[in-house]
Amino acid sequence: MFNSGQLKEIELGIQEGLDVTIYAKPEFDRGLMWEIRMGLVGGLDTTIYAKPEFDSEQMCEIRWGLEKGLDVTIYAKPEFDSEQMYGIRLGLGTGIDASIYAKPEFDLEQMREIRWGLEKGLDVTIYAKPDFKWEQMNRIRERLLEEKDDV
Repeated sequence: MFNSGQLKEIELGIQEGLDVTIYAKPEFDRGLMWEIRMGLVGGLDTTIYAKPEFDSEQMCEIRWGLEKGLDVTIYAKPEFDSEQMYGIRLGLGTGIDASIYAKPEFDLEQMREIRWGLEKGLDVTIYAKPDFKWEQMNRIRERLLEEKDDV
């Protein structure tokens, strides 16, 4: 049984000529249906994120990556929360090798410190370890930047 919000998303999809069978499922709430519908409207392959294990914020991050033409398979995994997906998406968008930090054990702030180091051409393997808090990573990254500038 669908609620009124779900029925509205299904109705909008039908009006837009979309294949609503992709999201017209009781396990998708209105927010999830909206994210899937937006992907379909944009001509995206929504099969990568039209899964009940994702919440709407995760779906949104995956959809945004698809819209930017990124290979979202690196982060389109339920073990990443939406903030982690955001951090990985930012790295992919700048062209760096985000696989170095695309690990569930890193939080968004740790990912940011590693990404910033990669963007500056630093050897981040020195501090890209989950045991370091982001503040520690920041101090190490700053020191590496100073050493690089001195050379």
